[in-house]
Order: sequence, then structure tokens, then C-alpha cells
Amino acid sequence: MAYEVILLDVKDRVATITLNRPERLNAWTDQMAGELGEAMDACNQNDDVRVVVLTGAGRAFCAGADLGGGGRTFSRFAQRNQKEVEKRARRLLPWQLDKPVIAAINGHAIGVGITYPMTCDIRLVAEDAKIQFAFVRRGVIPELSSHVTVARVAGFSNAADLLLSGRVILGSEAARIGLASRALPADEVLPAALERAREIALHTAPVSVAISKRLLWEGMDSSVPQMLAREMPLFAWAGSQTDAREGVVSYLEKRPPEWKLSVPRDKPGLLEPED
Repeated sequence: MAYEVILLDVKDRVATITLNRPERLNAWTDQMAGELGEAMDACNQNDDVRVVVLTGAGRAFCAGADLGGGGRTFSRFAQRNQKEVEKRARRLLPWQLDKPVIAAINGHAIGVGITYPMTCDIRLVAEDAKIQFAFVRRGVIPELSSHVTVARVAGFSNAADLLLSGRVILGSEAARIGLASRALPADEVLPAALERAREIALHTAPVSVAISKRLLWEGMDSSVPQMLAREMPLFAWAGSQTDAREGVVSYLEKRPPEWKLSVPRDKPGLLEPED
């Protein structure tokens, strides 16, 4: 479909989604949220897409919510049906995808501009990017499960420091405390993200990656015994599939693997948690 405030490009089995309101520092709007959700859904159902890379046009990644509505900017959320709000939010979140999502945070990331990337699997950030969970300085609270994700990846004390103060840190500090995997010069962030994405697309079995990603996110609130109980049946299932044979044979024959399983078609029912 045609998009107005994002760009979608697929090359070498990597989809690059670009937030495309550079004149507004890619400030977040309902339209952007809707288009981004549709693009993520489309990538998830497309076997020609193995990895998604998310970045921003211009000098910012995302400056947060567009504040053009003034004092009414956030009040509209109270007027919506709560179940519909939750359904819409879940549709947008990269952790729900069966494919890796890499955030290439090429510049400033404020508010939802950082909480949304926190739902991605891998984050690379510009060293001089300003990172700010600014919510409490705007009279609201951090969202998109950031009270869990930030605490899990950066530790409780760092999460409290950032979420309760709303202070600004640079990308270099974000990487140091674990919010991002690496901090790089701004012009190297997207190329590095694309390189990592192509490595995943070339060398890994898509259904295996989908299973591993799901288990990583389930691990946010799982115990070690619980995870062991989840892993073992899925390991046994994967080991009996054609891709397991192909992974071994292609390695022994020193050739690129030719994976057969499709994530939309062949993802195991075992992956769904029991009621």
C-alpha cells in the first residue's frame, strides 16, 4: 500500500521502515502509528522479509509525540475505548512479530521515540543522540511496557533514574547501561543495522529464529525451570524438521543453506503458550 509518513523498502530479504516526517523530527502521530502497524503486519506475513530494520529520516529518529494539539495532546487517550487502545497498541509492537526487528536509532529519540524501540529486539544508537523518557515532564507516564523493558535490560536503578526523572542522556551512555547494543557515529548506525540484518537473513533458519525470539520475550517473566519446560518440546520439534537436516548438511558441504520452512505457514502450534 502507499504510505504518507513512513517509507518501506525491501532488499536482500531485509525490510527497512523509515519514519518519514523529517521536517517535524519524525514526531509521532496517530497516522504514523497506523501506517507503522500496517507495515509491520505486512512484513510479518511476507516470506521474502526475514528481518525488519526501523530508522528515521533526517537528523532525528523520533522526537516523541507531536505536541501540535497543545494541552489536549494526551487527553484524547481517555476518550477512547480502553480495549480498543490495548488492541491497537499490541498490533504496533515489534516484539509481537515473528521476525527480528532492529532499531537503528540514528538521532534524537524522545518519549515514544525511545519506548517504541525498547520493544524491538536489537538497538543500535548514534553516540550523540539525545535519549529521553520525557513522560513525567509532560504530566503523563512512560508507556509501551517500558516499566518492564527498561528495568530488565538496564537494571532497576537505571530504569528508576531515567523514567522517574525524565532526564536526557546521550546514546553513548544508553549503550553503556545496556539500553542499546552499540553506540556508533550517527552516519554508521543504519549501515551497521543493515549489516546485522543481512547476516541474520543469510545464515539463520526463519522458523528457528521465530521460536527463539518468542522464548526470549517470554523469558522476561519466566523462571529457569519454566523456560526449560518451554524449550525442550520446541527443541525436539525443530530437530525433526527439514531445516534441521539442511542446517547440518549445508554446514558439512560448506554451502549456503536453503531453508524450506515458512514462518506464516509452518510455525509450530507448540509455540503458543498453554491457557
